[in-house]
Amino acid sequence: MPESDSNKRSPSTAMSFLVFGVAIAVILLGVVLMGYDIHIVLLVDLAFVCLVSSSLGYCFDDLVECMKKTLGQSMSAMVIFIFIGVIIAAWIFSGTVPALIYYGLQYLTPKFFLPLGLLLCSVVSLSIGTSWGTLGTMGLAMMGIGTGMGIPAPLTAGMVISGAFFGDKMSPMSDTTNLAPAAAGTTLYKHISAMWRTTIPAYLITLALFTVIGLNYQAGDVDHAAIALFSDTLSEHFVIHPIVLIPVVVLLGLNLLRFPAIPGMALGSLLAAILACTVQGTPIGEVILGLNYGYVNATGVELVDTLLLRGGIQGMMYTFSLACIAISFGGVMEQVGYLHKIIAVVVSRVKSDRLMVPLVIGSTTLGVAAMGEVYLSIVVNGNLYRQAFKDRGLRPEMLSRLLEEGGTLTQVFIPWSTSGVFIAATLGVSTAEYWKFAFLNYINPLVSIALALFGIFILHVKESTPESPQFAHGGQKSKE
Repeated sequence: MPESDSNKRSPSTAMSFLVFGVAIAVILLGVVLMGYDIHIVLLVDLAFVCLVSSSLGYCFDDLVECMKKTLGQSMSAMVIFIFIGVIIAAWIFSGTVPALIYYGLQYLTPKFFLPLGLLLCSVVSLSIGTSWGTLGTMGLAMMGIGTGMGIPAPLTAGMVISGAFFGDKMSPMSDTTNLAPAAAGTTLYKHISAMWRTTIPAYLITLALFTVIGLNYQAGDVDHAAIALFSDTLSEHFVIHPIVLIPVVVLLGLNLLRFPAIPGMALGSLLAAILACTVQGTPIGEVILGLNYGYVNATGVELVDTLLLRGGIQGMMYTFSLACIAISFGGVMEQVGYLHKIIAVVVSRVKSDRLMVPLVIGSTTLGVAAMGEVYLSIVVNGNLYRQAFKDRGLRPEMLSRLLEEGGTLTQVFIPWSTSGVFIAATLGVSTAEYWKFAFLNYINPLVSIALALFGIFILHVKESTPESPQFAHGGQKSKE
């Protein structure tokens, strides 16, 4: 396409801001105010950006290439969507999720349910490296236990989300934890080391909050009738035995050994399918069908069915298709150059290294809001800020840390993002209901910003002299 390449022009700064503003306005108007389906709204945004880009010399084939490039970069992460649907269905068929709910109702108390649930979800997510996998397995179990104990669903959801995304952010198995350092130009373990500095205080605050709130739920508040109904229904429809917890143990063990996430999830699903046939007595054909369409055997008890009738590959297609559209839209925005222009203007006006922290966190969050997808926002913002951090003498692991704080954590607050859609569908609680209880997801970014404003954890490269070239023209090392 040499001829079309020679005719392409970069968008002006004013045009870039206008296109970005219109795209955000369309999403807010269509999804938030009008309540239209996010898929159609994003398709409208995609058509708008493609139409505007044609005036810059981009033909249809060029724009398709922009989409293909970003879709290719994100495909490995998107494949996980499919395996999450499989493992959710398999673990329900095998009785693994029902057993977790059953045992939790027997041994957890309302007073300590929230802090213990946070720790359990954190350990699971840290071990398996996926917030979505944790939400669909341990998260589902926690929602059932919380319901039986009379704890409000939005509060339980906030606890589950905090634990699940702690692991997603910190686990070396997590896709975003590997994606962020790659985008920022640092190594995985330098990235994780940098994240602990702001994550530990935020996590301790979160744990304290759930502990204090949990103390309000005394044993006398337990709905014993609901617990009995849950337990009896589960034991009537599933064989509840410690053996069905084998998939959990195996998956945790594999991930502690740094076994790749997708093969590990596949093995966890296979073991669960075997248990479904041998322990639960489910015909193999029904299990195989269920891995595609989800668990569909209703118990007749609405509270239980709300938790168990889900999973399967087809159950993930809503989110998968949304990710495809969002990544395609974001690909055009990034490849044509709109986002580069915007970031360049903003960075040039920021004189203090301290202010780079809220800037990167904010723009990564805006990237998720604009593109509906955290993977693309992390990649785009990492590449956009990489040179600016180098010029200022800031370490790349600081950038990768901020990408996670502004992307991995805050994506749960954006209803039209793939994570927002998945959480609402999986836990049965809307973003408007759970957001205030997802403490870690907003405390961590706020702690990071607050510490930066006091000059704490501003990570510079090894001490250099003021005359060093990297601190020449406007990129002097901050004395803060």
